[in-house]
Amino acid sequence: MLKTVFKGKVWKFGRDINTDIIIAGKRKYDTLDIKEIAKYAFEAINHDFSKKVKDGDVIVAGANFGCGSSREHAPLVIKALGISAIIAESFARIFYRNAINIGLSIVECKEASEKIEEGDEVEINLEKGTIKNLTKNEEYHFKPLPLMMTQILNAGGLVPFLSENNGYQIKQ
Repeated sequence: MLKTVFKGKVWKFGRDINTDIIIAGKRKYDTLDIKEIAKYAFEAINHDFSKKVKDGDVIVAGANFGCGSSREHAPLVIKALGISAIIAESFARIFYRNAINIGLSIVECKEASEKIEEGDEVEINLEKGTIKNLTKNEEYHFKPLPLMMTQILNAGGLVPFLSENNGYQIKQ
């Protein structure tokens, strides 16, 4: 069952964070162990990020998060680090789908992207379409994901969804 409410500390990034910044392409050749690769996440802009991030933390970023190459390692390392969700003004389309397909919750909300600061504590409610900034006592609203994407997240990603549903079937 999909966890629909996330609460965590914010790590803030700017706009146009590409997949090479998230995880350098050369790292995917080091090992097949995604947890090992995740140790190098964001190393180009925050060298110790993987050592500081905690399970449940949230990434907040500007526009075009996940642009660049289509490698699925980018959302995989974020999920492997224990990040519960990403809030951004917008996502590169391929990153957006890769995140959903591996079961990583993502939210597009320009206001939250602009107002939330690193270190703030936030609570995201996917069903209600709300983000509460518990540090600043503010609330922001976003359009919840479509039913199909919610069902994929609920299953833990696309492969588990297809396995559970004998292929592509939308539950009503």
